[in-house]
Amino acid sequence: MVDQAQPVPPGGEHPDASLVEENAGREGRFPPQGRPVIRGINGIGLWSLYIKEIRRFLKVQTQTIWAPAVTTLLFLVIFSVALGRGGREVLGVNFPTFVAPGLIAMAMMQNGFANSSFSLLSGKIQGTIIDLLMPPLSEGELMAGIVGAAMTRAIAVGFVVAGAMMLYPGVSLAMAHPWAVLWFGLMGALMLSLLGLIASIWAEKFDHNAAVTNFVIAPLAMLSGTFYIIDRLASAFQTVSRANPFFYVISGFRYGFLGQSDIGDGAAVALAGIGLLALNAMLAFLTYRLLKSGWKIKN
Repeated sequence: MVDQAQPVPPGGEHPDASLVEENAGREGRFPPQGRPVIRGINGIGLWSLYIKEIRRFLKVQTQTIWAPAVTTLLFLVIFSVALGRGGREVLGVNFPTFVAPGLIAMAMMQNGFANSSFSLLSGKIQGTIIDLLMPPLSEGELMAGIVGAAMTRAIAVGFVVAGAMMLYPGVSLAMAHPWAVLWFGLMGALMLSLLGLIASIWAEKFDHNAAVTNFVIAPLAMLSGTFYIIDRLASAFQTVSRANPFFYVISGFRYGFLGQSDIGDGAAVALAGIGLLALNAMLAFLTYRLLKSGWKIKN
């Protein structure tokens, strides 16, 4: 059939006048070119990205959620058998109770890094990164969706690891300061999620990501005071430990359970928490600027 001309309304203006070049400045059914339709925060797009990232790691939850609990529990068993014999106490509690909070925090941080470091890198390697860049999401919304999902995985791993720890004989997870557990757990998860996203932007292949994990994240986690207190180290090594941000996450998280740590008293712990907040703010700004520049993403 031959297309029929659409009737012109009494005012003389075509219903699609906004699509005509001469009427580009006038209002119609569609806004002029270049005028944003979504103003403020794209809540639907942000939520969709967050759910997409959640579903991605939940599809393989045996590897992403349950396996870290088994691995961390093995750490607890090995170090308790090797170092916790004879009723050894550290900071006034038995060794398994001392080491359990540090293992929980370490598992949370490592899994937060693993989740966010895979998001953009997998897209770059598989050629599907366009699915993240084409939707109407700002750089801040893209960062919030990926980092939020990584923190969700870190928190889920923390709960599962804590549940596994409670099954181990002699471990007590009674909280002396719940605010410290919440604050340092979230700050640690946020810090590693941002570092993972930065690594995902920089990396061009999985070997690059593995190098960051093996040569940066793993040493910082193992040398963070998870299995010891730094007072027993030489002064030079104590200085190095205090320059490690992982140390403040582990010690502050442990303070929430035991009521004491090798950072110092409550005022020192609170100051460490503020320092972690400042560090995360700087990491978030750096991540945002990297996403804004399109470095190694849009080229």
